[in-house]
Amino acid sequence: MPSILECSNQSRGIVLIVLPRLRLFAGLVSSLLLTSLAMCQPPNAQPASPLPDIRELMREVQDHQKQLEKVRENYTFTSLQTTQDMDGSGQVKKNETEEFEQFYANGHPIARKVKKNGKPLEGDDLKKETERVTKLVEKAQNTPSDQPLGEHTITVSQVLEMMDVRNPRLEIFRGRRTILFDFIGRKDAKTHGLAQDLSKTLQGTMWVDEADRQIAHLEVRFIDNFDLGAGIFARIQKGSWFYFDQALVNGEVWLPVGGEGAIQARILLVKGIRQHGTERDYDYKRFRVDTEQQKDAKVVPDKKP
Repeated sequence: MPSILECSNQSRGIVLIVLPRLRLFAGLVSSLLLTSLAMCQPPNAQPASPLPDIRELMREVQDHQKQLEKVRENYTFTSLQTTQDMDGSGQVKKNETEEFEQFYANGHPIARKVKKNGKPLEGDDLKKETERVTKLVEKAQNTPSDQPLGEHTITVSQVLEMMDVRNPRLEIFRGRRTILFDFIGRKDAKTHGLAQDLSKTLQGTMWVDEADRQIAHLEVRFIDNFDLGAGIFARIQKGSWFYFDQALVNGEVWLPVGGEGAIQARILLVKGIRQHGTERDYDYKRFRVDTEQQKDAKVVPDKKP
C-alpha cells in the first residue's frame, strides 16, 4: 500500500520522516470502520448524489490509482525539500535543502537525490546515491505495486483501520468538488507492529476529489505522544503535524505538488529534536520513447476558490 510515514534509524537517532511526496492512495477500509455514513449536502448546493460509504470511496480511490499507474510512469518531476532545525524558542538553527528527481518504477515512487544545499552530488556521494537508487528500482520491479517498499510504513488503509471516521461532507477545494471526512485514532484498537501502534496517536482530515476519486489534500496531527521502547529510545511528541497536496497534471494524472510538517521528538531521554520541513514539487515532464518530452507541463487547477 502507498505509505504516509516511515520510522527510520539514522546516525542522529530514530526520527520520523514525513513523506508528503509519496502516493498515499488507499486500499480497502477495514470492516472495523463505520459501515455507513449519513447522507448530507453542502449548504445552498444543488441536488447531488449522496455521499458514498467511506469504505466504498477508498476502494474506488485504489481502483482509480491502479488505472493510472502506467500513465504515472511516463512522468518525472523535481522535488525540493527543506529541513530546518529549530531551537526551543522556534528560531532556525540550521537550514538544509535537498533536491530530488522523482519517478515511478512498477507503480512505486522513487526519489533520486541530485543536489544537496544547492550543489550537485559528485564523487562518492553520487556513486552511493546511484547504487542506492539502482537497488531500489530492482526491488520495485520485483515488488507488487500494492505492497510497500519500506519495512515500517503506514498506509492510508492501515491508518483508517485504527480510526473512527466521522463528519463526511462536501467542499470546494481549489475549484473542485471534494468529499472530505475526519478521522481519529481509537485507543482500544488492536494493533500489530510499530506502524499501526503509531497510527492510533493520529487525528486528521482527508479531502478526496469527487470526480477523479484521488486524494487531493491530507492533514494529520499527533494527538498523543508516541513512544519507541517505552520512550527510552525515542518519543515523538504530541502536537507534531504534517500535510500534503496533490493536483491534476496535464488533465490526465494526479501527482504530488508539495507538503509541510513539523516534529518535536526526544531521543534516548536526552537529545531533543525540533524540525520544520517543507516540500515543493514542480517541473513535471512527460516522456515516451516515441514522443518528444513535454517540459512545460502545468498543474491544474492551482488556485483556491
